Formats: sequence, structure tokens, C-alpha cells
Amino acid sequence: MALAITLHLLSVVIWVGGMFFAYMALRPVASNLLEPPVRLSLWVAVFKRFFVWVWIAIVTLLVSGLWMIFAELGGMANIGYHIHIMLALGIFMMLLFMHVFFGPYRRLQYAVIESNWETAGEKLNQIRVLIKTNLILGLLIITIATGGRYLS
Repeated sequence: MALAITLHLLSVVIWVGGMFFAYMALRPVASNLLEPPVRLSLWVAVFKRFFVWVWIAIVTLLVSGLWMIFAELGGMANIGYHIHIMLALGIFMMLLFMHVFFGPYRRLQYAVIESNWETAGEKLNQIRVLIKTNLILGLLIITIATGGRYLS
């Protein structure tokens, strides 16, 4: 159980912490200091590196979470409602990320390659909104996961 919890928490820190840094620190600075061609190219490069870690985090979260539920806690019928909420919201976050990855992020990459800065800016804005949503969901899940057991 210790290994599963550790892997689970590290994955959460990498994914949610990365979104927090990108949204709260990097985005406003890049927006204020960089012209669109440089800023949009920067975001493509940042996402390329970060999204690899998000994919690793997603796999690790699913494997470690299901391992804890079924091998350690006795299955879905034996876990608290806060774990059910965490799982449902976590799956929604994963699906939202997949939408970002296969949708606006791909179109952002192509727009930057083609130097179509207007389209690239639109796609980055779509990604920004979806990452903000996932960040809020991630922080909510952390709150539910850590405090939920004390609410019953």
C-alpha cells in the first residue's frame, strides 16, 4: 500500500503542480514579456515536455488507484464516497486532458509550424480554459481525497 500511495501522490503533484505553475506563473509572465511568435512557440515546447509527464501520471494514477481499491481496500463496495468522487472526477480530468492533447494542442502545433499566429492564439486560449478547468478539478479532488474521510 505504501508504494501505491507514494506513486499516486507523486503523480498528483506532478500533474496538478505542473498545471498550477503553468497557469499561475508561466502564463502571465510569457503573456506580458513575449511577442506572439515567441510566446506560442514557447508553449508548444513546454506542452511537448509537460504532456509526456501527464501521460505518465495518468497511467500511474490509474494503476496505483485501482491497485489500492481492489488489492488493498477490498473493491468498490468497500471504499468511501470520497474515493468514488475522486475516481469519477479523476477520470473526467483524464478525458479532458485527452481532449486537449488530441484537439487544440495538435492544432496549436500545426498553427505554429505554419506561422499562423492568429489560429495558434485561439488554440492556446482554448487550452488555457481547459487547463484552468482541470486545475480547479485537481485542487477539488485533492481537497476531497484528503478531507473526505473526515466528513462521514
